Amino acid sequence: MGGDDARLRAVVSLAQAMAAAHTPRGCWRAAALGACQALGGSFAALSVWERGPGRLRVLVNAGERAEGEEEFPDDETYPVHQFPEITEFLHERWAGGGEPDAWVETAEGPVEPEPGDADAGGADGAGAHGYGHGYCHQRVAALRRRGRGCCVVAPIVLHGRAWGELYVARPVGEPVFGRRDADFATVLAAVVAAGISQTERLEEVRKLAFTDPLTGLANRRAVDMRLDEAVERHRADGAVVSLAVCDLNGLKWVNDTHGHAVGDRLLERFGSVLSRCGAMLPGALAARLGGDEFCLLALGPGADEVVAVATELCERAAELEFGNGVACGIASTGDPIGPVVTARRLFRLADAAQYRAKAARSTTPVVAGRDGEVIRLADSPPGSAHDRRRLRGAVPEATDEVRGHPEDH
Repeated sequence: MGGDDARLRAVVSLAQAMAAAHTPRGCWRAAALGACQALGGSFAALSVWERGPGRLRVLVNAGERAEGEEEFPDDETYPVHQFPEITEFLHERWAGGGEPDAWVETAEGPVEPEPGDADAGGADGAGAHGYGHGYCHQRVAALRRRGRGCCVVAPIVLHGRAWGELYVARPVGEPVFGRRDADFATVLAAVVAAGISQTERLEEVRKLAFTDPLTGLANRRAVDMRLDEAVERHRADGAVVSLAVCDLNGLKWVNDTHGHAVGDRLLERFGSVLSRCGAMLPGALAARLGGDEFCLLALGPGADEVVAVATELCERAAELEFGNGVACGIASTGDPIGPVVTARRLFRLADAAQYRAKAARSTTPVVAGRDGEVIRLADSPPGSAHDRRRLRGAVPEATDEVRGHPEDH
C-alpha cells in the first residue's frame, strides 16, 4: 500500500510541476524529470511525432545524459519508420478498441512476460498491455550504445491522436522495469498529455495577446515591448533602431462606400504587403497598431535600408484595389535626430513624420532628420501652431486618447 501512496504522490507532484511551468520548455522539462523520478529512472526524454517530415523530434533530455545528449537539442530527430510502434503498432491497438499502453525494452532484447500474467500472449509475444513486445531494435541498440540497461516507453495521446512519447531509462545493473512500471508509465503519460494540452492552450492565449486578430501581425502590445528592448539595445551598444509608422489612406471612405467587409480585406491585404516588405529587413517586426495604423520596427539594419524598404512598401500599397496608398513616416537612430533614450521619443518622431507625410500627401516616406519640419512637430507642445495633431484639424486631447500611442502610457 505504501508503494501505491508513493506513486500517487508522484503523480500529483508531476501534475503540479507541469502546471507551475511558465514556458513550453519548462513544461517539457518538468514532465521528463517528474516521470524519471516517479519511475526510479536515471534518464528521461520527451519526444514529439512530427507527421509532416515523418520523424520523432526530441524536445528534452533530462537526468543523467550520455555524451552528446543536450538538454534541449536543436536537431535530435529520428525517422519515424525506425520506430514503427509509434505509428503502426499503436494505431492497430486503437483500432482493436484497446489503449496505447507503455512497454519495456532492455539492452538484452525482448522482455519475457511475467509469470502468471493473464494478459500475456499474442503473435509478437506481447501482452495486451504491450509489456515486453521487444518491437523496436533501434531502441535496444540505443540502450547499449549509451550504457543503459532498460527503458519504458509510454505513448502520449493528445486529442485522440498519437502526439509523441515519454521515455524513461535505467542504467545497466539496475532492476529491469516490470509490468507494474509499464502500467504506471501509462498513467504518467496521461498526466503529461494533460499538462502539455494546458500549456498549448496557454501559449495560444499568450500568442493572441500579442497578435492582431484581423491581420495576424503583431499588435500594439508586442510593439511596445519590442521597442523598449530595441532602445535599450541601442543605448547599450549603439545598434540602429528604426521605426516606420504607416497610415492607410482612405479606409473610412472604403468602409462607408463599399462596406466594412471590403475595408477589412484592404487591411488584411496591406498587412500581407507589410509582412512581405518587413521580411527584407532581418528580424523586423511588422505590426498593426490599431485602426488604419501600422508600423515596421527594425533593429540592426541601417537607416537607408529601412527607407528603401518603406519606399517599396508605399509603392506596393498604392497598387492595392480600393486603396489610396499610405502615409509613411520614419524615425531612425541612424539619422541626425538627436539622442534617443526612450521608446517614447522614437515613436513621437516617427509619428510626426507620418503626420507630415499625410499633410503633404506624399507618396514616399517622410524621414525624421531629413525633413526640417518633423523634429519641430515632434517637439511642439500640444495646442501650438506647429502641433502635429493640428495637421488633420484634430483636437489634441481627443486625438491622443483615441490613438492611444505608447508615449501616453
